[in-house]
Amino acid sequence: MPAMVVANSSDIHTTATTPLLYPRSSPCRPRFEPHQDDLTLRHAQSGRKKTREPKEENVTLGPAVREGEHVFGVAHIFASFNDTFIHVTDLSGRETLVRITGGMKVKADRDESSPYAAMLASQDVAVRCKELGITALHIKLRATGGNKTKTPGPGAQSALRALARSGMKIGRIEDVTPVPTDSTRRKGGRRGRRL
Repeated sequence: MPAMVVANSSDIHTTATTPLLYPRSSPCRPRFEPHQDDLTLRHAQSGRKKTREPKEENVTLGPAVREGEHVFGVAHIFASFNDTFIHVTDLSGRETLVRITGGMKVKADRDESSPYAAMLASQDVAVRCKELGITALHIKLRATGGNKTKTPGPGAQSALRALARSGMKIGRIEDVTPVPTDSTRRKGGRRGRRL
């Protein structure tokens, strides 16, 4: 409990058992000076460094597998005429492992959907998959679809070829372009797009 100072009497005393000789705000209050033995002890302790031997632990990402087994992921390749997305998930499709686009690899807007940008993106995806322990991929390829074009963009074939060349095993290749059974009216008007 801190000492309470009573200021209305002539001599300063406290309500606690030990008397307070100087008020806390007094300039003549003595400051604590450490003893020479304390200083040498403190310097001796600071000079001694704690040296722990670093324990090397092999951190492995992904599932533990036996030799020769393949761990599959799913590569969703969306190739439109404006960009190419390469999105790798687990088999359920809920957990994203890596997602890289052609636009992340090139500066110019017109090059986002190019085969070169798709190839660079695929190489980065393959490197990240190997870090995570994914050795094989099922491919789900899609174009824009709907009431727009059902043809994949220029980066689709290049992305798939780059994945295969970078050492990833390819499982099934599936076209998942959305095809409408009935649809809203396509853009372009009654007479179509005039060039």
